[in-house]
Amino acid sequence: MGVTTGRRVGRPRAVPRAESGLTVREELLHSAAGLFTTRGYAATTTRAVAEGAGMRQATIYHYFPAKEDLLAELLESTVAPSWGLACRLLGEAERPAEDRLRELCRADVRLLCQGPHDLGALYLLPEVHSERLAEFRRVRAELKRAYGRLLAATRAGSSLDATERALRTDMVFGLVEGVILIHRTDRDRPLDALADAVARAALRIVGVTDEEWGAERRP
Repeated sequence: MGVTTGRRVGRPRAVPRAESGLTVREELLHSAAGLFTTRGYAATTTRAVAEGAGMRQATIYHYFPAKEDLLAELLESTVAPSWGLACRLLGEAERPAEDRLRELCRADVRLLCQGPHDLGALYLLPEVHSERLAEFRRVRAELKRAYGRLLAATRAGSSLDATERALRTDMVFGLVEGVILIHRTDRDRPLDALADAVARAALRIVGVTDEEWGAERRP
């Protein structure tokens, strides 16, 4: 039987730092997010990521074998929660589809804008098309399909032909993901107000008017 020493398992830090409340893995992701979105993905080294977290470069490989693994986990974090919510909303057929689409839009906007780093801007990286990012692309595609299914279930959406529904799904999805560009211009804008404005705009794209939506459904 091994002897318990009470020492923390794992590689030591390069520089002592105050407890942040984050795990080593989370600190590395936080450092990578900041560097990828400010310095650029290609210009950021794993050494810089480790140093930004106050660790030795060797530590990062204990958690992330390659820099692309950091990018993959960061990007997946921008779609996985929304996909989980979308799955739940698709199962709530008793609720008006307009309400469910609005809820998904608002939650997605909050997810993309609530963090300290603009991870949505990383969607444009050429590395997004690599094999390592296949899971991110898959979940993102599933999320987009969920938007399309909710759109088609609305009264306005159900009257559209397949080609028009696909176009409006692209427009709604693009509007939601593009919110990061609006958020970057004014980070002091109340997030709830921004999320609700995007949701209302999305419903208008679908063809749902404010009158059809109903004043009692608006916050």
